[in-house]
Amino acid sequence: MTEGTRLLAGRYEVGALIGRGGMSDVHVGNDTRLGRRVAIKLLKPSLATDPKFRVLFREEAQKAARMAHPTIVRVFDAGEETVAEANGLETQVPYIVMEYVDGRLLKDIIADGPVDPKEAVRIVSGILTALEYSHRALLVHRDIKPGNVMVTQNGQVKVMDFGIARAVSDNSATVADTSAVLGTVQYFSPEQARGETVDARTDLYSTGVVLFELLTGRAPFRGERPAAIAYQHISEAAVAPSSLNPRVSPALDAVVLHSLAKDKFERFQTAAEFRDDLEAAGSGEVPTRKLPGNDFNAALFGINPSATAGSEAALRQLAAQDDDRGARTQNRPPVAWIWVGIASIAVILIGVVFWVVTLPQSTLSAGLSVSVPNIVGETYDSGAKQLTDLGLVPSRQTISSDTAADGQVLSTTPKAGEKVGKKQAITVIVSSGKLSTTVPNVNNMTEDAAKAALDARKLVYGTSSPEHSPTVAAGVVIRTSPEANAVARQGDSVNFVVSDGLIDIPSVVGQDIAAANSALTALQLQITTSPDSGCSGGKVTGQSITGSNQPQRSSITIKYCSG
Repeated sequence: MTEGTRLLAGRYEVGALIGRGGMSDVHVGNDTRLGRRVAIKLLKPSLATDPKFRVLFREEAQKAARMAHPTIVRVFDAGEETVAEANGLETQVPYIVMEYVDGRLLKDIIADGPVDPKEAVRIVSGILTALEYSHRALLVHRDIKPGNVMVTQNGQVKVMDFGIARAVSDNSATVADTSAVLGTVQYFSPEQARGETVDARTDLYSTGVVLFELLTGRAPFRGERPAAIAYQHISEAAVAPSSLNPRVSPALDAVVLHSLAKDKFERFQTAAEFRDDLEAAGSGEVPTRKLPGNDFNAALFGINPSATAGSEAALRQLAAQDDDRGARTQNRPPVAWIWVGIASIAVILIGVVFWVVTLPQSTLSAGLSVSVPNIVGETYDSGAKQLTDLGLVPSRQTISSDTAADGQVLSTTPKAGEKVGKKQAITVIVSSGKLSTTVPNVNNMTEDAAKAALDARKLVYGTSSPEHSPTVAAGVVIRTSPEANAVARQGDSVNFVVSDGLIDIPSVVGQDIAAANSALTALQLQITTSPDSGCSGGKVTGQSITGSNQPQRSSITIKYCSG
């Protein structure tokens, strides 16, 4: 160890500064005990002022250290170092010793401009592989952003800082001072922006933001103040990446917009599902949306379905030993008494059944229960009023539907005709209409290619109208109605205006030769001039072709006075 070199925990030499963030500085280091190169992250001393943070930090670092995967930066060690300040006071500096990665931060790669779509798919697929592994270990990252992803010299994707965001965000005493490190607001999910509970789907939303930025070179939501950006995450829809980068395919557009759904139940539910659709779109296929299925084994054995198979919680539920069950401390009653009890219960049940059967129905149910009315097909306001009039409490839930109009009731739970008690909540499933999308920019595409782009967005081709154009080739789309990037719903029709390859050639006889030449040049015509020395004044005296429905780039001869 050279003179003046800082040593942590008696074994880690702290070297040159290689990175700086909102909550930490990263140094290259050397593990003197194992003789290997490491990266040392020194967290800001302000984070360690609260004992609660130190406990959370230690627990989350231990969870991160248990993860061993090629796409995750390994955590080797973590702790706190007592450092003497210049004023003589001692402070605790939390540190993390990590695997040293020779590569570039993803934020530096994005700073160079949009990444090729295939490379973007490969990088984000690596991020999702890391998240799939961490989510199986019941660890949510909470802070997926380009500054927490590295790409090595050989192209390997590495995700880092697992568990650190959790330790910071759960420490209420330091949140106000460290808001910059809780995940850059550009990568917040809507639930994070609203301050709600986060889960694995929060990481998937942030990954969708990273994918958008890789494809376009910019974040989907921008603003001068963090609050303005957070508001956009909550209430504004992202534009299609192809509107900013024409190289992005409609299939990739669909994957990005699906990952950025505001409702976490509408976006990708697992990292594996996201990765499968992304890789399918990257290979030119149109990804199919999968519906979540019920876990039969979980329901059968009473395991929490949110717990991943193989997790510690699931294993504990299945690994109970017979020895753990309480021993019987009471002797069984005599057999005779058992049969007497059974006979008594049978007599009582027979009596109750007879009483219920013979009692008039009106007496039994009057004032106690009501039948759920059939409100399927009606508007929610009308159906809710019927339920309220009967003393029931409507609870609205919305889902998208390809067949029912917005606001139309699809079903109720309990179903129509069932008897329920008054003041019972009735779940009313209401259609929100078809899923929203945007009209793709198909200008300058052939009709077949434009139709395929519509199909990828689940839009329907309507009609094609011909129009003259001097520049757009025949059979190529000039514009659409609705126009490109307009908000639409799946199943809506989009009409094309298509070039017919023809133009109208006006008469320029009597015009100055310069003006006539300029007008015909704008029509992309092949112009030949024929001077006539028998007259003077520079006026056009004749032209070889004129009129409507002439082929594009036609040849024309202009005769003019040159005397």
